[in-house]
Amino acid sequence: MLSLFMEEQHHVYRKTMRDFVSREIEPYIDQWERQEEVPLELYRKVGELGFFGLKFPEEYGGGGDDYLGQAIWVEELARCNCGGVAAALGAHTEIALPAVAKFGSEKQKQDYLVPGINGEKIACLAITEPDAGSDVASISTRAEKDGDSYIVNGTKMFITNGVKANFAVLAVKTLKEAGHMGISLLLVDKKTPGFTVGRKLDKLGWRSSDTAELIFQDCRVPAENLIGEENQGFYYIMQNFQWERLVLALGSVAGSDEMLKQTIAYIKQRQQFGRPISSFQAIQHRLADLMSSLEAARQLNYSALIKLNRGENILKESTMAKLFACDVSKKVADECLQFHGGYGYMMEYPVQRFWRDERINSIGGGTSEIMRQILASGYIV
Repeated sequence: MLSLFMEEQHHVYRKTMRDFVSREIEPYIDQWERQEEVPLELYRKVGELGFFGLKFPEEYGGGGDDYLGQAIWVEELARCNCGGVAAALGAHTEIALPAVAKFGSEKQKQDYLVPGINGEKIACLAITEPDAGSDVASISTRAEKDGDSYIVNGTKMFITNGVKANFAVLAVKTLKEAGHMGISLLLVDKKTPGFTVGRKLDKLGWRSSDTAELIFQDCRVPAENLIGEENQGFYYIMQNFQWERLVLALGSVAGSDEMLKQTIAYIKQRQQFGRPISSFQAIQHRLADLMSSLEAARQLNYSALIKLNRGENILKESTMAKLFACDVSKKVADECLQFHGGYGYMMEYPVQRFWRDERINSIGGGTSEIMRQILASGYIV
C-alpha cells in the first residue's frame, strides 16, 4: 500500500471515524433503509465532529484543505456497507458544497458553506435532467435575467438529498444556444417560491438516501446567488468531477474490501459436502482474483489521491480510478452474493444490499462509457 496515511493525525481520524460509524450508523441501517432516509440529526453529529469539512478552509470551519483526511472519512463511511448513507452524506459535502467553497462569494460562504460544514444546512447538487445525464452541456433548465434576479424554469431528476436539502446548487442555462459555454450555477433556497419537490423516487439501491425530482416554475432567484461568474458553471462542475469520481472509486474499494472480508468469514463457516466451502479450489481461485483486482484499484485510487493532495490536475487519474474501481466493485458484489448461495438472495443478509448499492457507482458521476470516452478522446485519439 502506498504510504499515504502515515501521520499520527490520520490514524486518529481513522479510529475516531470508525468508532463513529460503528456507534452512530451501523446499528440503524435497517431502520433507515425502511424509512428511505437518514435523520437530520446524523448530519448535525457529523458536522459537530468536523467530518464534513476536512477539505475546506479553516476560516469557514474546515480542516484546511486536507484531502487525505477527507479520503479517510470516505473509506470509513463506505465500510458500513450501506451506499444510501454514504450517498446522503457524500452528496452534501463531496459534490454540492465544493462549488460554494471554491467559487462562491464571501456572503455565500457565510450563508451556506459554514452551516453546511456544521451540518446545520443540507445541500444538494442539481444538474441531471430527465433528458440530460452524463451530457451536462445538454441541460435545458433556463435562468433568464430580470433586473436583479434570475427567473428559473425547468426540471431536475435523480437528485440525491433533493427532498431534505435546505438549498440546491443548481445548474442552469443562461445562454440558450451556447452549449456548455452557457451554463451557470445558482444557489437556490428550498423556501424560494416556484421551487418544489416533484416526487420522491423509488430506487433499487441506496434506499436510505432520498432521491427526488425537482421542479422550478417561474422561480425568482436573487442575482447575488450566482456562484462565481455567469456562463462559467460547466467549468466549475468539471473541476469538482475529479474529486467526485475519486470519491466513488475510494468508496467502491473500501466497501468491496469490507464485504469481501465478511464473505470470507461466511464461507469459512458454511459447510457443504462435509467441509467449509472456503476449502474448494474453485472458490479460492476466484477470491484470489478479486483480492488482486481490489488491490490494483486501491493503488490506482491512491496514486490519484497523492497528486490531488499536491494540487495537481487529476482528470486522467480520477477517470481511470473511477472506471476501474467501480467495475471491480460490481464483480466483487456479484461474486460475494454468489458465494452466499441462496442466503445471499435473502434480505436478512447484508450482501444483498451491497449488491444493489454498488450497481449505481458505474453510472453516477459519469457512466463507465463516458469514462472510456474521456480517456479515448483526451489520450488516444
